Amino acid sequence: MVAIQIVSDVPSFDIRVDDLSGEATRALLALHLAGMHADSPPGHVFALDLSRLKVPCVTVWSAWDGSAIAGIGALKTLGDGTGELKSMRTAPLYLRRGVGAALLEHIIGEARHRGMSRLSIEMGSGSAFTPALSLYLKRGFIEGEAFADYARSDFNRFLHLTL
Repeated sequence: MVAIQIVSDVPSFDIRVDDLSGEATRALLALHLAGMHADSPPGHVFALDLSRLKVPCVTVWSAWDGSAIAGIGALKTLGDGTGELKSMRTAPLYLRRGVGAALLEHIIGEARHRGMSRLSIEMGSGSAFTPALSLYLKRGFIEGEAFADYARSDFNRFLHLTL
């Protein structure tokens, strides 16, 4: 009998609930907020700051590669049986290495576990948002109507995944 060893080039990430107290997580969140403000017109940034990520209806996860933070993502419970993706950001050194996909799959699994019927995200338009849009569309999200308290504009778009 011949043994076959399968080797993967894709690193595995330790994804865990994050209490937002660590310096690495806070730095990545600050980078996320700065990027949202740099790439969005005034009045069109709906990213949650640290205090709004610490409310009971939001759970934040961080992805780790050993002692290095690779990414963050959050799930906001909307109270109507649906959830919203928030604060999805990959650390610059981990871009194009599967961090976003791993976090997205983890959050989708958690939304299903919580009995949610739909997962949605509000995001901007333009080249800065193209990689994220590609990830969501590849995973089966479809463009649709505004949700929660959002209003449609020329800049934002709304994606939904039925669970």
